[in-house]
Amino acid sequence: MDLLQRLAGRIGQMESRHRQVEALLSSPEAIGSRKQFSDLTREHQRLSQALSTHARLLQARQDLVQAREMAADPDMAEMARDEMAALEEEIPRLESQLKTFVAPPDPSDSRDCIIEIRPAAGGDEAGLFAEEMSRMYMNYAAAKGWRCEVLEHSSSDLGGLKSIAFSVKGQDVFKEMGMESGVHRVQRVPTTETQGRIHTSTVTVAVLPEAEEIDVKLDPDDLRIETTRSSGAGGQHVNKTDSAVRITHLPTGTVVFCQAGRSQHSNKDLAMQILRSRILEQRILAERARLSSARLDQIGTGDRSERIRTYNFPQSRCTDHRYSITRHDLGAIVSGSLGPLLDQILAIEAERRLDAELGQSGIS
Repeated sequence: MDLLQRLAGRIGQMESRHRQVEALLSSPEAIGSRKQFSDLTREHQRLSQALSTHARLLQARQDLVQAREMAADPDMAEMARDEMAALEEEIPRLESQLKTFVAPPDPSDSRDCIIEIRPAAGGDEAGLFAEEMSRMYMNYAAAKGWRCEVLEHSSSDLGGLKSIAFSVKGQDVFKEMGMESGVHRVQRVPTTETQGRIHTSTVTVAVLPEAEEIDVKLDPDDLRIETTRSSGAGGQHVNKTDSAVRITHLPTGTVVFCQAGRSQHSNKDLAMQILRSRILEQRILAERARLSSARLDQIGTGDRSERIRTYNFPQSRCTDHRYSITRHDLGAIVSGSLGPLLDQILAIEAERRLDAELGQSGIS
């Protein structure tokens, strides 16, 4: 069945909901509630984008039919062929975008997020690549107009990272960055290697949906809060007072250590922010685990223990193992041009979710 035929019912529902949301946005209840107004605004934007993409896809298909008819006229053939080539390139892109908009959204898609990066296997080289990955994500965020704030940062002796945690705020941040959780593998010749041998190192990335106090309420009796002396060489970010804070959430055993702030109070606030997000992530993963095995096969588990991607520098190759995507623009990717890769991932993920939902509804 053609894509638009498959989605006809869903598009009709979205048109109806779009009208409802427009009416709700002007209601006294929405205007008087910051959260409700914000949620409705995001939903209205998503629905508007979906309906706009659907309309453009319909028009592009009609234009393609007309261009093919024009191609039969010798006087119009050359112009028609140029238009056909452009439309045949645009239509698949519009179809992928439409699937992304129409697929059932994850409730966390619109959240901001916290990204934690740590070197795993590979020693100093892993720490150096962890630093490069943090710059890669921050450059991508800057290009998207998102805002980043470093919450925790610990450097290694060679200029790499021991760990970093930073928040990313903007539109649909978790929808895009949530796909980055996992083990990232790098293959390259380290700068310290004298014989030109390729080394393999790994870095772990955890992308946590940012939680607010209203999302995760923490009982003070469940927390053990300790202060310690900040480590490091000093400077503008690390002082030599007892300002570092370690918080342990006793029911889950989750531990957060923070020394990036300028005071004990700020470090406690930052640690609580990270702790709430980690606990929210645990709840989301537990909820996903309750889904059927068939559903999990469709959407993936999001488990960051899975190796998800390899960055092969000698061949300028980036391979995402979950979606069988291979790209040969590695230099651009590690510089922050993640858009083309993430667009491919989101399109495949959306199609999997959509197929799973339509299959469960008996629509084929």
